[in-house]
Amino acid sequence: MDGLLDTLAAAVLDRHGDCASLAFIGIERRGVNIASALICRMEKKLGRAVPLGRLDISLYRDDWTVRGPKPSVGQTRIPFAVGGRILILVDDVLFTGRTVRAALEALADHGRPDKIELLALVDRGHRELPIRADYVGLALDTRPEDRVDVLVREVDGEEGIRLVSGAG
Repeated sequence: MDGLLDTLAAAVLDRHGDCASLAFIGIERRGVNIASALICRMEKKLGRAVPLGRLDISLYRDDWTVRGPKPSVGQTRIPFAVGGRILILVDDVLFTGRTVRAALEALADHGRPDKIELLALVDRGHRELPIRADYVGLALDTRPEDRVDVLVREVDGEEGIRLVSGAG
C-alpha cells in the first residue's frame, strides 16, 4: 500500500509542479483516508498544506432507492472554494463508474472547478459509464461478481487490498 501511495503522490507532483491551485476531494469513506495519506506525502515535499475536502455521495447515487428505506448519509465538508481550483477526486476502487458519476454531480453543487482529475487506488474494470481514472495505483483483472476491498488503518485497523472471488 505504501508503495502505491508513494507512486501516486509522485505522479500528481510530476503533473502539477508546485500544486498551487490543487485540492483533494476524497469520496466517503475510504477515499478520504487515501486522499489524506497522499496529501501527507505531498506536503513533505512541498513544505506546505494541500487542501482536503470530503464528499458524501449517498443521495446522488442512482441506486439509493434499492439500498433500503433509509440510506446511510454522511457529511460533505469542503472547507475551500472549488472555483479556480484543480480538484483531484479520490476513490478507493473504480468499478462501474457510477460512484464517480454521483461524485461529479455532487461536486457540481459546490461550484465550478477549473478541472477535475480522478485518482483511484484500484481500477478493477467493468465500466458501465465512460469514465476513466487519470491516476491508477493498481489495475486488477477481475470478474464482475468478484469484490475488491481496500482496507485502511483508520477504518479497518489494517491496510491492504483484498480480492474476494465470486462475492455475491
